Amino acid sequence: MCSAIKIASSLLQPLESAAAASSPSTSSSTILFPGDNRNRSKNLALPSYKWRLVVSYDGTRFSGWQYQPSIPTVQCILEQALTRITKLERKDLQLVGAGRTDAGVHAWGQVAHFITPFNFDTLDGIHRSINGLLPSDIRVREISAAAPEFHARLSVISKTYEYKVYNDTIMDPFQRLYAYHSIHKLNVDAMRDAAKYLTGKHDFSAFANASKDRRVSDPVKNILRFGVIQTGPILQLEVEGSGFHYRQVRNMVGLLLQVGREAVPPDIVPKILESGDRKQLAKYALPVPANALSLKTVKYKEEHLHLPPGSPMTSFGMHHSIRTCKLPCF
Repeated sequence: MCSAIKIASSLLQPLESAAAASSPSTSSSTILFPGDNRNRSKNLALPSYKWRLVVSYDGTRFSGWQYQPSIPTVQCILEQALTRITKLERKDLQLVGAGRTDAGVHAWGQVAHFITPFNFDTLDGIHRSINGLLPSDIRVREISAAAPEFHARLSVISKTYEYKVYNDTIMDPFQRLYAYHSIHKLNVDAMRDAAKYLTGKHDFSAFANASKDRRVSDPVKNILRFGVIQTGPILQLEVEGSGFHYRQVRNMVGLLLQVGREAVPPDIVPKILESGDRKQLAKYALPVPANALSLKTVKYKEEHLHLPPGSPMTSFGMHHSIRTCKLPCF
């Protein structure tokens, strides 16, 4: 049992009764177990069904996505809800996320998958139950059946991250948890020039924070686009890539901010890339804080998103209807 789950549950006191009303059980029509004839042989393994989730979360109080046994993570808390609803063990669910977001990093479009030995005839009920058990800073936005070959992490084509910068003399208090405050007037055109050098296939070893647990095995990554969008005092740095090293995005943004402050020229970027040395980057810039970073979208091949034959319809959540009381006429 992840102690992080206990922390979240005690803080938020999820509605057990609401979830119990719609959670699957062998006596409910929510679950369709495969026919008896296919399961009577002891030599035949039970069938498995794969489910895709799109998850949003405010990462402020979580120690990232990845499961850890003693601290609160998004995966821990999502697994608690799923194990309670499906009555399966954590190891049987095999929950996998598209990206291991770091502590404090947010997500709008994190994608995950899990596995059950049974099918659901509808997904609206389980969708409502999951969100009923989750704390308010984690929401499952979408749940659908997934093809057997779909894998939330290994099937990824690209991921898009956004880093938000608030560029003004006084910080907007409504942005303080989700944007980095830069009091220096930034040269946005210079930042865009620097971002062009980062686009394409490069050895990004200089931008990777390697560690004992996160070694750089394949240093070459493909950055498909790196946009710097300005809306008033807010800068949105959007980067889409086939994959990223540990803290690569935060290191790239840190260097672009130094370019924007005109502390270094844009053409310093190819020199740092060519060096392949993290220490060379550290001479000019440090990684920016995690709180302004969000995982926006994850892309897959279209065929990986097709619903398997006979699967239930995708659930995007349901609006609650209000029953009106009809008063008698006098």
